Amino acid sequence: MRRLTAAVLLATAFGSASPAPAQSYVDRAAQTVSADMIRAHVEFLADDALEGRAPSTRGGELAAKYIVAQFTRLGLEPAGDSGTYFHRVPLVRFTPVASLQLGGVALKQGDDFVLEPRRWDPSVALDGPLVFVGYGIVAPEYGWNDYAGVDVKGKVVAALVNDPGLRDSTIFRGRAFTYYGRWTYKYEEAARQGAAGVLLVHTDESATYPWGTVRGSLAGTLVRLETQPSSLRAVGWIQRDAAARAFSAGGEDLSALMDRAWQRGFTAVEINAPVRASLTQQITRTSTANLLARLPGEGALAKEAVLVGAHYDHLGIGPAVDGDSIYNGARDDAAGVAEVLSIAEALVRGGVKTKRSIVFAAFGAEEAGLVGSNALIERPFMPLRDLAAVINLDGANLFGRTRDVSALGADQSSLGGALEAAARAERLRVTENRAGIERGTLYRSDHFPFMRAGVPALSFEPGTEFVGRSDDWYAKTFAEWTATRYHRPQDEVGPWYVYDGAAQETRVALRVAQLAADASAQATWNLDSEFRVAGDTRVKSRQ
Repeated sequence: MRRLTAAVLLATAFGSASPAPAQSYVDRAAQTVSADMIRAHVEFLADDALEGRAPSTRGGELAAKYIVAQFTRLGLEPAGDSGTYFHRVPLVRFTPVASLQLGGVALKQGDDFVLEPRRWDPSVALDGPLVFVGYGIVAPEYGWNDYAGVDVKGKVVAALVNDPGLRDSTIFRGRAFTYYGRWTYKYEEAARQGAAGVLLVHTDESATYPWGTVRGSLAGTLVRLETQPSSLRAVGWIQRDAAARAFSAGGEDLSALMDRAWQRGFTAVEINAPVRASLTQQITRTSTANLLARLPGEGALAKEAVLVGAHYDHLGIGPAVDGDSIYNGARDDAAGVAEVLSIAEALVRGGVKTKRSIVFAAFGAEEAGLVGSNALIERPFMPLRDLAAVINLDGANLFGRTRDVSALGADQSSLGGALEAAARAERLRVTENRAGIERGTLYRSDHFPFMRAGVPALSFEPGTEFVGRSDDWYAKTFAEWTATRYHRPQDEVGPWYVYDGAAQETRVALRVAQLAADASAQATWNLDSEFRVAGDTRVKSRQ
């Protein structure tokens, strides 16, 4: 049934197969992708000399220059601002120094909490009541409203990460992460409710990563998109044990409240632990850039495009871990950029000509909250109605060869059929990366803003069936990577990373891009997709 469904999707959404001569060009192009090609790009982009590629830093600019040099070498057309490869993204840059007291409990920045401003001033203060709002979700389609009957205007809300399906498989989508569980949603909803601040209560299970990842991501110098002011003054995270101490001082048991929060009928609770917080920072207005290059299509559909992208930024220089303070971001996401560049080179060198154009993108400031990709939605480089599909490569398979391949979003649109066909051509099968679904990775990378805007997208994930390994090998290996390397200086080039699996993944992504670019029609959303309404709106804009 799964194979039949994929075949029907491919036939209806992508029309007839490409002519045999054109397909032979694609086969030859895919064969030129090699592990060494990917390795060469990764070893440069993740070198200490680039100092972790933070936006608006020397290292970030060196990475951008390197990528643009590759675009130029391949003869790709500029697709950015004013005939350049650069799509400018304005930023604010700051290094917050914060203090936080909940009731009489003084907490330590970094160890107990991280806090950042939402007002771009030299000093920002929070002073007011603390309200525990459970998961902080308003979801009418699930009959859920954690803010029902409570006024949080001017107050600070404490909310749990993830959604109630984590504890009860019969509500929301069970353990499959929804956008309601994402920290960005918590901030958005709190702002809609008029809150002055947000503290997200961290646990390893609910966040799907350890406290060290939070601290590494939000310590030191930060960059953010300069957004319009809202009610929020500051937002951040608090470690569960620290929150429990403060709640206890206010006469409440955090564990008991968490046990109630996933049950229907939960009502918010004001905690007798008023918030006293202050932040000081020097605000600098600066910018980064998305990098965009086009391989032009041929014929009537050339004005449309398929976008193949990865983010080139990482966390720069931050707190030292085991004596190393450079957050190199080799897998996250120098390797994804290497895959994008390898696809571009293979298509150019193979002489592949597609009906639609293919745009290669290196997104800026992804680690700051999908800043670069959101900027491409707010100020598109081309009409979004003409963007047929997005293929995102974030967190490449640097663990080894597999018998399968996976991509988030494959169950959302007809791109799932293209993925099945591309995988078969590489003698791989498509499997569901359940761990990625439960981590909410669908909502955590640069494809997501495009999906919210109605553009079908795939985001590649490693397969799980590794050649010569046990069935549980990848789950254990990925858990170790998350605990010891993710958003840490230890995500660097070393013997623990191999590139033959990334080459497999790259060849499949290349074939998906070609299928989407040569299809008779743009990819379509499945009827049960959560993005179908946005997709319908985008389709109407083409009519």
